[in-house]
Amino acid sequence: MEKLSFQILLNAPRQKVWDSLWEDESYRKWTSAFMEGSRAESDWKKGSKIRFLDGKGSGMVSVIEEMVQPSFMSFRHEGEIKNGVENTENAKTQGWAGSHENYTLTDVEGKTQLTVEMDGWSMPADMMEYFRNTWPRALAILKEMVEKE
Repeated sequence: MEKLSFQILLNAPRQKVWDSLWEDESYRKWTSAFMEGSRAESDWKKGSKIRFLDGKGSGMVSVIEEMVQPSFMSFRHEGEIKNGVENTENAKTQGWAGSHENYTLTDVEGKTQLTVEMDGWSMPADMMEYFRNTWPRALAILKEMVEKE
């Protein structure tokens, strides 16, 4: 099992960071680092399904496993979405189905420490490299957004 962890210190209160992570407009901005047109579809409640989609309707289907506002969010990834169709049973998803992506926000001297962890993934080396390169860019976009004003 592979585990990736990324941290960033943001000069903004936790609630502002939380809102910027999950509100539709700001979510689309910081996740554009992964794929232009990225969006999430959910009612944003614990136990609910969430669909992480690109501009063409493909992506991942997950469950909001835990949510403690404005401190912690955990997604359990279940499968992929291709052209709008969910698939949790194919061989490709078996290597990472059940994996987690966790977001932890903590107060640090008036700022917010954001830690993003991805665990349980049995992903190919090129995918690991993609996330190692892309997460810092996504977090830099988030930092710029929350530290404006």
